Amino acid sequence: MTSTPAENGCQTPPRSVPTSGTNTNILKFGGTSVGKFPHAIVNVVKQSQQESDVAIVCSARSSSTKAAGTTNRLLRAATDAEHHRPYAHLIDAVRTDHLQAAQDHVKDAEICSRLKQEIEEECTLVLRILEAAQTLGETSPRSRDKVMSVGEKLSCRYMTALLQDAGVDAEYIDVAEVVDFKVPHSLDQEFYDNVAVALAKRLGNMHGKVPVITGYFGSIPRGLLSTVGRGYTDLCAALVAVGIRAKELQIWKEVDGIFTADPRKVPTAQLIPQITPAEAAELTFYGSEVIHPSTMDQVIRARIPIRIKNVVNPRGGGTIIYPDAPVVRGYDSPKYSPRLFRSRSSSVQSHKVGPKRPTAVTLKHKILVMNIHSNKRSLSHGFFAGIFSTLDKWRLSVDVISTSEVNISLALHSEAPLYTGGGDNEYEIVDHDLRGAIEELRQFGAVDIVPDMAIVSLVGKQMKNMMGIAGKMFSTLGEHNINIEMISQGASEINISCVIEERDADRALNTLHTNLFTFLDP
Repeated sequence: MTSTPAENGCQTPPRSVPTSGTNTNILKFGGTSVGKFPHAIVNVVKQSQQESDVAIVCSARSSSTKAAGTTNRLLRAATDAEHHRPYAHLIDAVRTDHLQAAQDHVKDAEICSRLKQEIEEECTLVLRILEAAQTLGETSPRSRDKVMSVGEKLSCRYMTALLQDAGVDAEYIDVAEVVDFKVPHSLDQEFYDNVAVALAKRLGNMHGKVPVITGYFGSIPRGLLSTVGRGYTDLCAALVAVGIRAKELQIWKEVDGIFTADPRKVPTAQLIPQITPAEAAELTFYGSEVIHPSTMDQVIRARIPIRIKNVVNPRGGGTIIYPDAPVVRGYDSPKYSPRLFRSRSSSVQSHKVGPKRPTAVTLKHKILVMNIHSNKRSLSHGFFAGIFSTLDKWRLSVDVISTSEVNISLALHSEAPLYTGGGDNEYEIVDHDLRGAIEELRQFGAVDIVPDMAIVSLVGKQMKNMMGIAGKMFSTLGEHNINIEMISQGASEINISCVIEERDADRALNTLHTNLFTFLDP
């Protein structure tokens, strides 16, 4: 394989994605797999080579928890440098962790020595960036991205060395500078197409070698982390798959695939062998860690299947996400019908034997319900516009909405703490955006907050065609004394959600799975 450096300048690469497929599988490995099961990854790669060409994409290494993972340490170091706090100890921890991993797992002395030198060079570089940030007292999105990218670089250098140590002809490929063209302020499909083509160009002819590709693919306006999120390595793998017209994108995790419920909480949860993209997207949004939505959009649009497998159980079948239509080589997917009026899909299903149960049940934790009680007898035309304009201004996303004549209830989710307290302690809002939104929303009416809530969701294709499924869900929860705060069933027809108390969440999950999955035919 020949490795071509990214070209300089701001020229725009070709915007057409190749339509001829390759016999290549893209294997994406998460940071926990790299940290805990590196030799299992080597075995997976060697086995996969017997069936097709292989390219792998790796996230930053994480040996224990995500909090102690490389990416979190690097981001904390960037924040500490910006606020004139000590940061070198965090980079030292990253360096020590990777040097120890090299010493423990790479047997060949020459390969190990080269890897250690590369680790030292990467850590020295990031210290220089952080020193400059501390001098300036600020960290630009580009600088923060550069600091963060070191995690993927270290991880991929480590896996390249391990593969070479095992006799695999692996080559480290850094795609951090692949975005060498003008980037729009908001990332559109043209941008993703350009990145896919640029990645394919960067890889060149892969035949015979195993490229180990950094999951970080370059700085963009407002920063890759804030624009794409922590799933940017999944997205990078997807764009590589699209760019080279891969046979399959494989996401390797520490679980066997997607289950009917979280198997850690529901012992009777069953593996789902095949699922639609829409179902996978709903499960991701409502709490299941399936796959980054942008990742799925890109590969499904290109008609490339996604397979989720277990790195410690590679012989398992996993779960495959197929496009809704049969997989046909060709880039454009069918467009949504432009008709304004459409018939209820139940008419289509009326002559068929429909599904007897949903596909999965999932939980989303850390939910807060905000109720706004209008000052007026009926809601004015500008009421909703004002509410959502305020939420947008304060960067608050809404998961579930419920309205009545004079009230609106909003279920909000955030990974960052929105409030403190609970139990014997008074609740206190600690999030600046939430506090600002509440003050502004009071112009529309009285505002109150219900903390410590969760969303439980049933997901399944053609959910609205399952006669009585909503009634069964709500009656099951009621029979087990689980109170419902809000109810939502969207136009997607594949999701029924309700907001319940957090303390009832796990019990609700098990109860629904037992009554709607375990004793019903699929």
